[in-house]
Amino acid sequence: MEPADRDPSALKPDGEGTVSLGRLLAIFLKIGSIGFGGGMAVIALMEQEFVRKRRLIPLDEFVHSVGLGQVLGSFSVNVAIFIGYRLFGVAGALLSAGAFLAPSIILVIILSDLYFRYHALPALQGAVAGLAPVVIALILNAGWSIGRKVLRSWPAMLIATGALAAGVVQWNAVWVLVTAGAAGFLLPVRLTGARQPHQPGKVAGSGSVNLMPFAFFAAGPLPVLITTFFKIGLVFFGGGFVLVPVLHNRLVTQLGWLRPQEFLDGVAISNLTPGPIAVLATFAGFHVAGTTGALAATVALFAPGMMLMLAISHQYGRFRDDHRAQRFLAGVNPAVAGLILSAALVLGRSALISWHGYALFALSFCLLAGLRWHPGFILVIGAAAGYWGLLP
Repeated sequence: MEPADRDPSALKPDGEGTVSLGRLLAIFLKIGSIGFGGGMAVIALMEQEFVRKRRLIPLDEFVHSVGLGQVLGSFSVNVAIFIGYRLFGVAGALLSAGAFLAPSIILVIILSDLYFRYHALPALQGAVAGLAPVVIALILNAGWSIGRKVLRSWPAMLIATGALAAGVVQWNAVWVLVTAGAAGFLLPVRLTGARQPHQPGKVAGSGSVNLMPFAFFAAGPLPVLITTFFKIGLVFFGGGFVLVPVLHNRLVTQLGWLRPQEFLDGVAISNLTPGPIAVLATFAGFHVAGTTGALAATVALFAPGMMLMLAISHQYGRFRDDHRAQRFLAGVNPAVAGLILSAALVLGRSALISWHGYALFALSFCLLAGLRWHPGFILVIGAAAGYWGLLP
């Protein structure tokens, strides 16, 4: 295994630059439990926890992970893999991704069981609707925080503006980042020397991850389910909502595993969870083969993107210090800030439809940016407002 270039034991005391593996997983479990609103909302939570609050990951590395994570698969899961790898190697990467996804997967399995038993959605939409203004404030706060640090020249601002515009018209984020990276070769950039690598932290008593618990998926009635979702994972570009038509075509039109109304209800259930909408695979897998099918479908869908992100994280310490890579990433950094801000604008157009929503958004942003409240408390306020019908 190629060692990462950071040694957690050489950093500052806990809370100021270092963290145990158990604490890292607890943080990801918490983010996975409150990360309502999709990828950029989760990125906002990760940026606050790992960059600003705990200083576990430098801002430039975090921004790079957001850009690189959009190549294939769920980029919020990919960022979790990157952070876990940088701190604890392969074991940290896989465990971090698992901890982040666990709350959503468990919730989808529970809701799927209720749905297919009673054919009705639990009455949770009101509370979730109240989270929308808070989520938009979270995303805007993250974009503002990153933008202040990376937008320090007019070319960088120009790239960020272009990325923001491209995000608003919903161009493919991968091509936006590639174009921005190419523009980075035209930017003046302060090149850094090569950094000496250090061995990443390890899980006690193990230098590798035992994948044998997943071996039973290869036997029994599940091969078709696994193969189907693995193939879909190979074309999982552009985020969760891009995946929806692909899943509809395969699961409803071609295979008939779900009826059209069941598929729509599955999308709704996926949106009721704090994780990526790609947990729609969990819903479909549960319908086909129960809890085992739910887990198998989820692992198969995320596997291609996770493997690619592991390879990228493995090589990151090498290519990061290459001068050409530095110039490419110098263009990617402002583009990431622009894309994050564009997500706030796009979501705001559909979610902020009354003065109540704008008021909750403004209050949330002030509490986050001004008073630096923890996002969990503000999400509770939003959920309560939605549940009590204060957001018409």
